[in-house]
Amino acid sequence: MVYMKNKAIIVTFILVLITLTLSGCLDLFTSDDGSTTYQSHPTKISYTISYGYKINCTGSGEYNIKYNCDLPEVLEGQILHIFYWLTDDESEEKTLATYNTVRSWNITNNTNKEYDLGITAGVESESYIVSDLNGANALTIQEINDQHPALVAQYCQAQSNETTVFIDPDNPNIIAIASEILSNAGTNNAFLVAKELFIWLKQQTTYQTHGENNDAQPAEFTLQCKTGDCDDLSFLYMSLCRTIDIPARFIRGFLVEENSAVPHAWVEVFVGGNIGDNGWIPIECAGTADKVETEVHQNFGVESTEHLRLFKDDGSNESLNISLVPLTYETYGLNREVDPQPYAEITDYAVLRSNELVIDKNGNRYYN
Repeated sequence: MVYMKNKAIIVTFILVLITLTLSGCLDLFTSDDGSTTYQSHPTKISYTISYGYKINCTGSGEYNIKYNCDLPEVLEGQILHIFYWLTDDESEEKTLATYNTVRSWNITNNTNKEYDLGITAGVESESYIVSDLNGANALTIQEINDQHPALVAQYCQAQSNETTVFIDPDNPNIIAIASEILSNAGTNNAFLVAKELFIWLKQQTTYQTHGENNDAQPAEFTLQCKTGDCDDLSFLYMSLCRTIDIPARFIRGFLVEENSAVPHAWVEVFVGGNIGDNGWIPIECAGTADKVETEVHQNFGVESTEHLRLFKDDGSNESLNISLVPLTYETYGLNREVDPQPYAEITDYAVLRSNELVIDKNGNRYYN
């Protein structure tokens, strides 16, 4: 069996794209009252996205292709419409890994054929921010354990495929680091502790793509080498959170620019209260800003317009495997070849609103 991974869409501009998108806007000024204002940037956009696989089957012999195409979501905004690519092969809509609606194809054939499997969707997306950086309404870690034990059980465990533990809250080195950060934080507030873990991540690791090797790294490896891509840094951060009982899950999707869409991953952590999306806050672990303060302001509790969600983790090994392997195929016959090429395209991109991000002296942030 051959597996095709989300991370197979690796193009030469990926590092440049993510650096430009996530490096953080330049400070315009720090005012006398202690507030910081960042450069104006798009906070509401619309676009059409087409994504999926173009698959060419040649040679002789039977083949079986299975593909689950995740349907898009935005944290703030709306999906305007969805069209499925035309094909004479039947597909069905189903739910995978608890939360994820997909269009699913299961094709068995023995003819030479080209397939276009995927969707086209219209999207209107807005930036989402948690306005209070002080975590005033967040629960303590103990309160999360007491009030949401099911979430702790679901989202504080290790996750692996058949051979590798990628999210590893049981690793002794990760436990030691997270425990020390918790001890030094001087608080049990889940939001503030998660922020301290994020600061450690930004101080101790660097975003870096793998080059020709597209495989995700386990958290322990990223901890040792101190570099990783969006998957790797997200897995390490989630491991740090989970080891001290802060529920964390990964989100997969695209990072969208005017002329491109690149597969991407980021994190949500549960801090409870009336913060975020039913207690969950988004965190971008792959930012490349020079200042840790900028990373906190622009990537902790923030989901920018560029983020398009496709898949939400449910904490299980099945969830991890499905997200890493959206398409599989098997061939029968010595001469049968199946060539799947991932595809993602942005058209009709428009900026509907731009704003400056302002952080006042009291740790409140808003768009101006």
